[in-house]
Amino acid sequence: MKIIAFYLPQFHCIPENDRWWGKGFTEWTNTRKAKPLFSGHNQPREPYLNNYYDLTDSSARKWQAEIARKYGIYGFCYYHYWFKGKRLLEKPFNEVLQTGEPDFPFCLSWANEAWTRIWDGGKNHVLMPQTYGNKKDWKEHFDYLLKAFLDKRYIRINNKPIFLIYRPESIDCCEEMLSFWDQLAIEAGLDGIYFIKTLNGFWNKEQKGFHACVEFEPMYTLRHDYPKNPSLLDRRPYPLVDYDYVWRRIINRKQSTKYNIPVIPGSFVDWDNSPRLGKKGLIFKGVSPEKFGKYLHLQIQRTKSVNNSDFLFINAWNEWAEGTYLEPDKRNKFRYLEEVKKALDDS
Repeated sequence: MKIIAFYLPQFHCIPENDRWWGKGFTEWTNTRKAKPLFSGHNQPREPYLNNYYDLTDSSARKWQAEIARKYGIYGFCYYHYWFKGKRLLEKPFNEVLQTGEPDFPFCLSWANEAWTRIWDGGKNHVLMPQTYGNKKDWKEHFDYLLKAFLDKRYIRINNKPIFLIYRPESIDCCEEMLSFWDQLAIEAGLDGIYFIKTLNGFWNKEQKGFHACVEFEPMYTLRHDYPKNPSLLDRRPYPLVDYDYVWRRIINRKQSTKYNIPVIPGSFVDWDNSPRLGKKGLIFKGVSPEKFGKYLHLQIQRTKSVNNSDFLFINAWNEWAEGTYLEPDKRNKFRYLEEVKKALDDS
């Protein structure tokens, strides 16, 4: 079983974020300013030993890979931000490619949604729009990706580098673009590209060109497998979602056949994006490392028996401002990582 953790690179300064959010902005900015909204609310989330790292520091990246490997994480899925030739937050991953360190498996997920002021990928309050251009633009994008695809650390299925796309339904030219990239990959000496469609909280339409899809949790379940029952959402004093109920929906789900391609299961640690959205954030209740470990163990079993998959994606390695991270914090220290190791060993 290979557990891959989604990895956010927004832990270093870039000129665009300085302009949009203020000088020195990183993901730690939202994390540090978070306040508890009610009694018992686990905010602010503080990293273990005050490790407010900068991902342009190679020692921080080395530390992440070392503890991930120690506790059984197979690889990182780095978010990749490409806006018709414009790149954002690319420096840490570029350095991973250029230096060859850390020697730790990885893949890429193209987070192809517009950046907005309210962190929702919508059409309002847009900071960085997303457009897709033509074959010339696709070729430029592929040439950048090829450097990663050819890296010996890149994760492959059927000898093809896997490449996730977060919102393929928003790409009108998606089928044509994937076919073009696949052709370029073969010309470059690869066996093609293993395209993976992300199933998340957005509309998921059938699209050709994908080899598999992955359940991005908890948003996939909340949007597509969560009964519209008002009693399931505790709105006092803020929207609170039951952790156990959502996880039970995940582990009891039958294998989906409606996508006509294999479904790679997903999992999640926690969820609380109030550091980004304040009182409008979504917060899970009843969360603990022990529960996470129990559900992860069951999801690993389901992944093998129901989905017949060697891979399981987890949200996330370091989404601190969304409250879903495996990295150690002051409250739980290494407990979540220990539960990952235990779940793998028990399975």
